[in-house]
Amino acid sequence: MALKSKLLLIILDGVPYRNWRRLMGNLEGWAQSGEAQVWKMRSVLPSTSACCYASIHTGVAPQVHGILSNENRFRVTQPDIFSEVSKAGGKTGAVTHSYWSEFFRSHPFDLVEDMEFDEPRGPITHGRFHTMTGYNLKNQMTPSDVDLFATLTMLTRRHGIDYGILHTCTLDSMGHRFGHDCHEMDHACYAMDGMLAAFLPGWREAGYEAIVTADHGQTNRGHHGGHDDEMQDFALYYFGPAKGPEAGTLLDQLQLAPTVLSRLGVEIPATMKAKVFLE
Repeated sequence: MALKSKLLLIILDGVPYRNWRRLMGNLEGWAQSGEAQVWKMRSVLPSTSACCYASIHTGVAPQVHGILSNENRFRVTQPDIFSEVSKAGGKTGAVTHSYWSEFFRSHPFDLVEDMEFDEPRGPITHGRFHTMTGYNLKNQMTPSDVDLFATLTMLTRRHGIDYGILHTCTLDSMGHRFGHDCHEMDHACYAMDGMLAAFLPGWREAGYEAIVTADHGQTNRGHHGGHDDEMQDFALYYFGPAKGPEAGTLLDQLQLAPTVLSRLGVEIPATMKAKVFLE
């Protein structure tokens, strides 16, 4: 069954709004040229990674899906983007941290069986995961973002996925290590922007709409999780034919899942109550 359109969701973990707008020169150039639209989006609370991941894909708050920290992980019960796209006959792809597999496929994560798979019946049709095992301030343990972008591109070409998500923790890890107001972070955002720019035009030429955004922000001290604009707010860039709200509109993270399904032409489940922001 053919869906209405194809879409890739790119999640760059842990980048506060101001660093998107001042350091991502390619994304901002596309926004200035009119090729992309950009808004500010606010994360759920707690603004902790796992909580945000589950909310991004289910469209419900952490207090509903139950993922309330990085430590309490399980297979969520609410409908999510993967389950609904697969149910509609579409093919899904994930190039993400292993938490996404645990939340939307099976828990706990099996390092051998779950790292890479192709399952026609989904909900995740084509999975390519990483774990960051051994991560700490001295060992960042993040895969190269070029490798991740290339892997997602491979899924689009080899398997013709309708919906794909890419999630990388590089900038979040850099932020925890150095904070977000330093030479190291300036260069890390610059490098990420350049790596992404090498692939994004090709995705567009292949017929994909693209959303580039974060899961949460981060403070200059490298923290997030609480109720603070620096921790919660980030940018969202949309590449595609749909029209969004006025440029100054503050979007809610719970709007992301129903909006993605709407763009794909997939029925939005009753649990996703937030308003679609792309028409």
